[in-house]
Amino acid sequence: MSKTEFKMPKMGESISEGTIINWLVNEGDSFEEGDILLEVATDKVDNEVPAPASGKMLEHKFKAKDVVPVGEVIAILEFSEEKGAPKSTSKTSEKTVSKTEISEKPKAQKQISKSASFKVNENVFISPLVDSIARKNHISYDELARISGTGKEGRLRKSDVTNYLENGRPFQFAQAIPEVSGFQVPDLKFDKGKGKIVEMDRMRQMIADHMVFSKHTSPHVTAYVEADLTEMVNWRNDIKVAFQKKYNEKLTFTPLFIECVAKAITDFPMINSTLDGKNIIVKDEINIGMATALPSGNLIVPVVKNADKKNLKELAETTNELVGKARDNKLKADETKGSTFTISNVGTFGSLMGTPIINQPEAAILATGIIKKRAEVMEREEGDIIEIRQMMYLSLSFDHRIVDGYLAGSFLRRIADYMEQFDTNRKI
Repeated sequence: MSKTEFKMPKMGESISEGTIINWLVNEGDSFEEGDILLEVATDKVDNEVPAPASGKMLEHKFKAKDVVPVGEVIAILEFSEEKGAPKSTSKTSEKTVSKTEISEKPKAQKQISKSASFKVNENVFISPLVDSIARKNHISYDELARISGTGKEGRLRKSDVTNYLENGRPFQFAQAIPEVSGFQVPDLKFDKGKGKIVEMDRMRQMIADHMVFSKHTSPHVTAYVEADLTEMVNWRNDIKVAFQKKYNEKLTFTPLFIECVAKAITDFPMINSTLDGKNIIVKDEINIGMATALPSGNLIVPVVKNADKKNLKELAETTNELVGKARDNKLKADETKGSTFTISNVGTFGSLMGTPIINQPEAAILATGIIKKRAEVMEREEGDIIEIRQMMYLSLSFDHRIVDGYLAGSFLRRIADYMEQFDTNRKI
């Protein structure tokens, strides 16, 4: 038998760490090659980590809910000599390289971020633990300064911050209070009422954190436009059966919408950007995220990579595959990474329109409402007439730090134009 260090595997190009959900093989238990040793979460995707060979679990180096850098040793395994330890982990030289190049770097980063305490002002002392909690929950130092500390000399303790979070963060949107003699901070505690307690699952907690972070980060503005989709709807209804017979793929409206959005982004590339300090990064690739509802009620955003370079058949194949994987909880980590613009189809649930929250670090997000038949006044050569048309509202939420009204309005109008000027003579 040979003892081997088992390390946190890399589960995607942009993945640098993972959260251990739970261990499926306990210390002292034996396992076979291919057995799932543990489950690891990276952002919104859960991954099963299989055993590379048969053996025995000797020691867990981390417990459930721990966040571990890629390459860090997470367990000590004892592989069976009969089947042999995997080559990548049995050589001493490879272990050494892995330790120095992978494991020690994340440790050094942790020491830098947690080695020092911070003073917000003369009256507020923030320990590394409190600072870590504040960063995780996106609590600013100004907000921390308003929390009453119960520690020595009024210092903030972990319990002070956790109790503050449980009370609904009453000072979250409070303005700085001037130092006026005799002024007392009002009691802003809320009555939460009584009822059934439903604990938020891990994904819902991550969504909540991401949404709060986005609203705190980007000044949101939403613009609206109405689009006449009659020609697109009629064309799709006429050819959807033939399309499925030819390509064995359903033709939903999603690939048609993505096609129009990708064209509009090509016309207005600044909408496909990210703010990095004082620099605006205009992305080279057009990767469209699709906000997709899961059976659990949670939300995930699989990404159509290089959407502008795909034809309608390829867009249909990609969107159908990603939606299917999302509903079956089979998405890979890389399939939810790298989006540069996101679409949320609120019309799926019957909503007329929506005001979506930007998917950070993107500059904008589009919501497509329900396609609804309405009587519309149409201008014809013979005069104005009333027709039944297929109408839809589009709403664009954008980051006003880098996108102004002119760009947002022009881009949104261009999407509507591409939808309205749909080529009904195109071949499948």
